[in-house]
Amino acid sequence: MPERIVLVGLGGIGSQLLPPLVRYLAGRPEPRPLLVLVDGDAYEPGNRTRQVFPDSAIGTNKAEALAAAYRGNLAVQTVAAYLSDANVAELIRDGDVVLLAVDNHWTRSVVDRHLATLGEVTLISGGNDETDGNVQLVRRRGGAFIDGRLAEIHPEIGRATEAEFAARNGCERQADERPQLVVTNLMVASAMLNCLWAVLEQGSVSYSEVYLDVIANAMRSRSWFRQGRPAA
Repeated sequence: MPERIVLVGLGGIGSQLLPPLVRYLAGRPEPRPLLVLVDGDAYEPGNRTRQVFPDSAIGTNKAEALAAAYRGNLAVQTVAAYLSDANVAELIRDGDVVLLAVDNHWTRSVVDRHLATLGEVTLISGGNDETDGNVQLVRRRGGAFIDGRLAEIHPEIGRATEAEFAARNGCERQADERPQLVVTNLMVASAMLNCLWAVLEQGSVSYSEVYLDVIANAMRSRSWFRQGRPAA
């Protein structure tokens, strides 16, 4: 069990992932990991349709609101800030397991580049559009990647720019352009937790990515290992 599990992003996916994640970790024998919650956003009334927060959290920081709800079950640390080039080295460290539940490629790119500087780290990254989504597993062991990096698996992540991210004006603009559905958020959160469980309990995972489709009620996985060719 790692010393730290870092959950970055507490919106539609992250807030759905957190309750079962806490139940799972709290049920593990001690020593349990420190759970680090990272998000610079505030919970707004418009988030109610697909994010899991008490109504009393409206107007407050998402990480701090959820930490208050779950701190009795685990040791929880909060970072009320967006992950960026300036703080990524402080937030993601050697030995961490990182659950990345953000809504933009720029943040994914920042994390992807930082992982290359670490010796041991596990990243599980999830995202979705309206009715489909995907989850990537990236493992670095002994200073080398087992799986492809995020930007190798999805080149559009490597092409993302900070200027494009700033121009998007956060998830509210994305919600207008590409509606987010609670059912898709739940499916992605479940796939991320499944992957985490397999990594921690089984010690080995046979896939590098999971695709999911809410309409077809289906998930399929594929492998993308450094020493082999990506599976069809």
